[in-house]
Amino acid sequence: MAIKTFKPTTPSMRHAVLLDNSGLTKKAPEKKLVKKLNKKAGRNSRGKVTVRHQGGGVKRRYRVIDFKRDKFGIKAEVESIEYDPNRTSNIALLKYADGERRYILAPVGLKVGDDVIAAERDVPVKPGNSMLLKNIPYGTFVHNVELKPGKGGQLGRSAGMRIQIMGGDKEYTQLKMPSGEIRLVRDNCMATIGEVGNTDHANVKLGKAGRSRKKNRRPAVRGVAMSSKHPHGGGQGKSGRVGPGGPAKDRWGNRIGTKTRKNKRTNKYIIRRSQSKKRRAKKYKTII
Repeated sequence: MAIKTFKPTTPSMRHAVLLDNSGLTKKAPEKKLVKKLNKKAGRNSRGKVTVRHQGGGVKRRYRVIDFKRDKFGIKAEVESIEYDPNRTSNIALLKYADGERRYILAPVGLKVGDDVIAAERDVPVKPGNSMLLKNIPYGTFVHNVELKPGKGGQLGRSAGMRIQIMGGDKEYTQLKMPSGEIRLVRDNCMATIGEVGNTDHANVKLGKAGRSRKKNRRPAVRGVAMSSKHPHGGGQGKSGRVGPGGPAKDRWGNRIGTKTRKNKRTNKYIIRRSQSKKRRAKKYKTII
């Protein structure tokens, strides 16, 4: 997937960098694999805003993705590589030998006409194929990794993500996450070989606020531009500091960068925390 730039004919075009989707298949999504998608606008069942900066956006339909890859031993041909408005990666439409069609995440290198297969073992190590973690060679990059056998892939699903298999012992496999974190996952979980496609998604610059609004994003106002109700607000002009007497805070006064992980039950599966989290923790320790 390539990117495209534009001549600066307007202010919004001057800095815009968008994806070139000319390589995708130009067709409507598979009707049987599409569901209605209602808008939430960041509200819960009581209508209360629980997630800020959401609302509006272009109407979408949800593409049902096969995260489980549980159709074992049956070859499938890639019919098309399509755009999915609900995720950063592209999706591939598979047609199995028995006639069934399913969507999967499109990895780097997968093309129309390629064959893919999923099985527990003895599967060629090439993009799009799936098998159990314990049967994938060490050093291989994978995506769409399960955390619980049979639940479906939960790790490594966004554009450009890849997880490296480091080794295994005692019914667990060591995985190196994109953040640098190394964690244990049961070796009877499924994973798909390869790196998630659409890697240029990280280089996109929308160029104007209108494109952001069409993506269901509402404006986010800076704290320093608010009144004194916000920890960063109030006063005349810029104060020349991050916040009043300390590090950055959110609108409720909680320090940004503090640890939010509270699930201590799964700490035993994390062998090494990510380097960025270690640096951040050390930084705020010195401030205190």
